[in-house]
Amino acid sequence: MKFVAITACPTGIAHTYMAAESLEQTAKANGDTIVVETQGSAGSEPLSAEDIASADAVIFAADLAVQGRERFAGKPIVEAPVKAAINDAAGLFERAKAAAREPVAAGAPASAPPELTSKVGANDGLGTRLRQWLMTGVSYLIPFVAAGGLLIALSFALGGYKIVDAPKVTEHFDAGSVAGWAALMFQIGSAAFDFLVPVLAGFIAFAMADRPAIAPGFVGGAIAVTVGAGFLGGLVAGLLAGGVVLALKRIQVPKAMRGIMPVVVYPLLGSIVVGVLMYVVVGKPIAAATTGLTSWLNSLSGASALLLGALLGLMMAFDMGGPVNKAAYAFAVGGLTTGATASLQIMAAVMAAGMVPPLALALASTVRKKLFTEAERENGRAAWLLGASFITEGAIPFAAADPFRVIPSIMLGSAVTGSLSMAFGATLRAPHGGIFVLPLIGSPLLFLVALVAGTAVAAGSVIVLKQARFRAAERSAAVSTQAVNA
Repeated sequence: MKFVAITACPTGIAHTYMAAESLEQTAKANGDTIVVETQGSAGSEPLSAEDIASADAVIFAADLAVQGRERFAGKPIVEAPVKAAINDAAGLFERAKAAAREPVAAGAPASAPPELTSKVGANDGLGTRLRQWLMTGVSYLIPFVAAGGLLIALSFALGGYKIVDAPKVTEHFDAGSVAGWAALMFQIGSAAFDFLVPVLAGFIAFAMADRPAIAPGFVGGAIAVTVGAGFLGGLVAGLLAGGVVLALKRIQVPKAMRGIMPVVVYPLLGSIVVGVLMYVVVGKPIAAATTGLTSWLNSLSGASALLLGALLGLMMAFDMGGPVNKAAYAFAVGGLTTGATASLQIMAAVMAAGMVPPLALALASTVRKKLFTEAERENGRAAWLLGASFITEGAIPFAAADPFRVIPSIMLGSAVTGSLSMAFGATLRAPHGGIFVLPLIGSPLLFLVALVAGTAVAAGSVIVLKQARFRAAERSAAVSTQAVNA
């Protein structure tokens, strides 16, 4: 049979493409054909009209609203979260084949697209909704983090840390000196970083209440920056903006006014309400909490720093790119804007810990090949590059196949790396890049020692646990053989 599919995850980075690869490999193993459109951060090449017309069924493996659903009118459609394509692609194909056998009325429209860009179902619980809202905000935040953070890191590499004191390039720019270009890179990166909190707030609000909530969300995020409430203030502003606009949408208005409500009234009233709340009610308490947290981080030393590093390591490995992982990452990135030494140490610990899971499983599948399937060994070869690039999601195929042995092992290894990185005082000003930003890391050799140690611990733990299962299976097989012979 022939299928077409679309994959999309909230961040549009790893899960989107891993789901596509899983679907393609499963289709090949089944003797089927599939063409996948990946709606990720890098954009996508749309499915051709010929592929859609000839497909027996359509698979949507997406945590976001699928773009261009109307193209699939009249086709059997199977929908599932993006992780279902990674963990159980065979099950998705069975569902798609069953759907293809059911008659579809000619010209039947594709199911209506969800109203919101974050795929929140009507029956989802509050926890699920909150996670999707926050992940949507983070997904739009990441390009600003990558662009701004790497530009700032490049400026430090070219001009040293004192480049922060350089005059504005609008007043003085020396195109013939390295320091001039370093100052330019720093000021461009800083401009990108200025958008972080407003973008986070604006798109959390967007996920909750669609386009009318974007303006109140951005306004609330900008006020959070103004009053010193930081990322925590941005989260609160986004949730407030989305909630206010949702409440306004429930108010019944005359039919003649409905056209101007989403364009004028909702953004206007939403901005007023959120602005008042952020300036007068919640902004200052959140700012005080943020200041206290920053002061506490700057005072960390000894055992406290080790515990924080271990906790961040556990969070980075727990769901490998999911909400817990992204919470630790956002916490670290928020510290980059302060420039405090403790914050730079946290960024280094988070990146090192996030590199451990794929590197550990790549190592384990190389050292003890017989404990892993052929597909896992193939994933292991790719995981070397994913881990070196700080793409924690490279560990997901291994965790999906054997979660009770893999996840505790990589959490242990990441905790070791996080603690050691903090203990060694390694620092990092770049928010991403993995081993490729090593020249921008303070104490790079000690950073590598922490990374290697955690990778070895995680790989060793995986091997020990899998070996125990392997031997238990061998003993069970031997007992069964003896029983048959008897």
